[in-house]
Amino acid sequence: MKKILISLAILLPLLLSAAENKDTTFTYKPNFHATIRARAEYSTTQKEYRFQIRNARATIDGRIMPQIDYFINADLSDAGKFKMLDIWARFKDSHGFSVQAGQFRLPFGVDPFRAPHQYFFSNRSFIGKQMCNYRAVGLKLGYQLPKLPLSFDISAFSPTAIGDHSPWQKKAIWAGEAIWKHKTLTISGGMASVRPSGMRANIIGSCISWKPDRWIIEGEYMHKHYVDKQHTPAHAWNIFGVYRFPIRMGIFNFMSAEARFDGMTRHSGLTPDDQGRLNTDDTARKRITAGLMISHFRSNNTYADIRLDYEKYFYRSGFTPTPEQGDKLTLELVLRF
Repeated sequence: MKKILISLAILLPLLLSAAENKDTTFTYKPNFHATIRARAEYSTTQKEYRFQIRNARATIDGRIMPQIDYFINADLSDAGKFKMLDIWARFKDSHGFSVQAGQFRLPFGVDPFRAPHQYFFSNRSFIGKQMCNYRAVGLKLGYQLPKLPLSFDISAFSPTAIGDHSPWQKKAIWAGEAIWKHKTLTISGGMASVRPSGMRANIIGSCISWKPDRWIIEGEYMHKHYVDKQHTPAHAWNIFGVYRFPIRMGIFNFMSAEARFDGMTRHSGLTPDDQGRLNTDDTARKRITAGLMISHFRSNNTYADIRLDYEKYFYRSGFTPTPEQGDKLTLELVLRF
């Protein structure tokens, strides 16, 4: 950790000294976006239902100059609760270096980084929800190689929940990742070291994404190891495919068919979420998800989706899942504007 902090201290002045603002005609203009996910769910095992505003998310982003941008992201309703999620500012120079400071997700993993309007299924993968769901306050350095499609991120964060920035710390959490992109193929890998409830856990992961023509095919794996054997190691995986094609059906102009197989072994139920609340949903499970979606698509930030998903869970013999943990049918409306 000391080496990481020393690297940050050395590189930060270099980044600032490289700033060049040659565009004196740059105009400040913030962008405002919102995502609404409203849904109805039916538990096919317990024969119960519920309605939710799963997300009502609002974002503001923009630049105050060509080299400096910012991002503010809040959930006005996350299943009925308000959450302040991301607040950061970032500086990028002309040589591929960047420094980002504020509150944001650890730069590690692919599915954990997807925003609600980018989900392919109604519910996140176990990798994205249970295995690596970390936001924190900290600092991130990035570098994009000038002649290769390869980028690197390394970061250090406070281990406290994002709702409390005051405590002084002796130990930090950190994460780093490398991403290689070439045409339709993306390969990434990295490591994170976190402290769930004071226990040190190290996570390694990798992901391969392939997006040929109308297809999206992706596989991601993570392994979590607890220092001093405080808990048994955990594994999680997420494999899915999406096929998207144009249609003519009233106002709808696209349709998607999706399938996913994901799962995880039992891991520590002491892992806190973004708000510091402990996650007790730690039972080993596997899941198969199948879905259909029709869309009215205008742009990446203006569209409407109607999604129907069915999830089939598999647990060890004798385990009785709650409606949240069991087989379910979900009908969801997603608006992005």
